[in-house]
Amino acid sequence: MGLSISVVFSALAGYLLGADTLDVKTLVLLAFGGYFMVGASNAYNQIIERDLDALMDRTKNRPIPAGRMSVNMAFIIAASFTLLGLISLYIINPKTAMWGAISIFLYTSIYTPLKTKTPLAVFVGALPGAIPFMLGWVAAQNSFGIEPGTLFAIQFFWQFPHFWAIGWFLYEDYEKGGFFMLPTGKRDKGTAVQIVIYSVWTVIASIIPVFGFTGKLELSILGASVVFLLGVMMVVYAFRLFQQRTAKAAKELMLSSVFYITMLQIIYVADKFLR
Repeated sequence: MGLSISVVFSALAGYLLGADTLDVKTLVLLAFGGYFMVGASNAYNQIIERDLDALMDRTKNRPIPAGRMSVNMAFIIAASFTLLGLISLYIINPKTAMWGAISIFLYTSIYTPLKTKTPLAVFVGALPGAIPFMLGWVAAQNSFGIEPGTLFAIQFFWQFPHFWAIGWFLYEDYEKGGFFMLPTGKRDKGTAVQIVIYSVWTVIASIIPVFGFTGKLELSILGASVVFLLGVMMVVYAFRLFQQRTAKAAKELMLSSVFYITMLQIIYVADKFLR
């Protein structure tokens, strides 16, 4: 539920940034479409990983491994959510539905199988993970260009420190399921360095609109300054993980990354309407 709501929040923020005039019908369709889209992806994921989920503490109580739901029922739900999500997004415009379909395909057919094979799965997973923010702009403008591309880049780079932090403090649990979530496969200095680097890249991508070459996507100096300060806070937590290399430091970075991306989207939208 939490993940679904965060996806809807990102998509609606992207829509507000891209819309010339607000359309309530599009907002509602985007909210439902985004919710069903991530719900379908998660349902397929839990069907595919049901045996591995049973091995991990954080997932063993999910409906399928816990025996509360059959695989057939889960598939019916996944397929229904896929149809409902894509229909909702298609009513907005075909390009939005296309990106929704790409997201489900990448998450289910490539990211999920790769999680037990290679740490590169996080890179693949960052692609569908970055689509919602961009999706909202496409829903508003029915086109893909530098503006939604920039929104995509921000959320794409953000995925790495966020999910590597999760992979770090849940390392033992992921190990039970045979998942490779960290770039070096270990909680070591190499992984910590990459977390710091991608945190910095996230901040850089986040303030690009202030320089005026991202088309209609603009950011005032004040807005960029606030985003930059929030980004510095996240980088500080990333650097603290590099220094301490503890599960506690990783959890703090994860929480700060969630705060960062949420506040960034709020600031972007507020900056547009208050400028």
